[in-house]
Amino acid sequence: MIVEELTMTEFEAGLERTRTVLLPFGSVEEHGPHLPLSTDTLEAYEVCKKASQRLPLFVAPPIHYGNCRSTACHPGTISISTATLKALFIDIVTSLRSHGLRCFVALTGHAGGAHRMALQDAGEELIGRFDDIFIAVVSEFDLAREEGRGLIETAGDSHAGEIETSRILHSHPQLVKGSAPREFPFFPTGILVRNKRHYWPGGVWGDPGKATAEKGARLEELLVSKLVALVRELERESSSATD
Repeated sequence: MIVEELTMTEFEAGLERTRTVLLPFGSVEEHGPHLPLSTDTLEAYEVCKKASQRLPLFVAPPIHYGNCRSTACHPGTISISTATLKALFIDIVTSLRSHGLRCFVALTGHAGGAHRMALQDAGEELIGRFDDIFIAVVSEFDLAREEGRGLIETAGDSHAGEIETSRILHSHPQLVKGSAPREFPFFPTGILVRNKRHYWPGGVWGDPGKATAEKGARLEELLVSKLVALVRELERESSSATD
């Protein structure tokens, strides 16, 4: 059930089927010269929507903004603070809880360290505040880390490279503008740099040239299956606690 498409009465009826909601988080962030700024959001939202076709689930509207540090100097990146991100998650979950939702899965397509930690901190604060809710916070990278290795040829690929280019070639091919050179940034160890683009000029971390739509379809299927398994596990935890 796609929340933004539901009427009030449809939402209310949906509560008879499930008390679980998926919360897709993304970013507005550079993804090289060939992928859209919404790449992270598109990926997370697509996986959530596909998961809702397999299980009765609510899918909340995606959060399009995230905390983006390493790409902050690249054109098009719009970063929000970790405090804002954390507050957004807390406010959204609190509001949805007031309508009867009890299981919350935050799936982030953006895998920045500070971004993920803000979501994790918010989740910890929420379960400390409310003893009747259950929360999972996970990134797409976490879900596909092990099983996805056999599909990807580029060691260390992570941002706008083989993985993400394959994903968008599959789900939104009309948004892919060619390809980009293989690139791996090098940031000085321990030194906080202002001009991060100096160390990462192309905005790619991996090899887009090895991307295919077929790989993207297989990766998406893997992620959907892993997300469905995570939801089922969280719902079991919820059922056990209320029995």
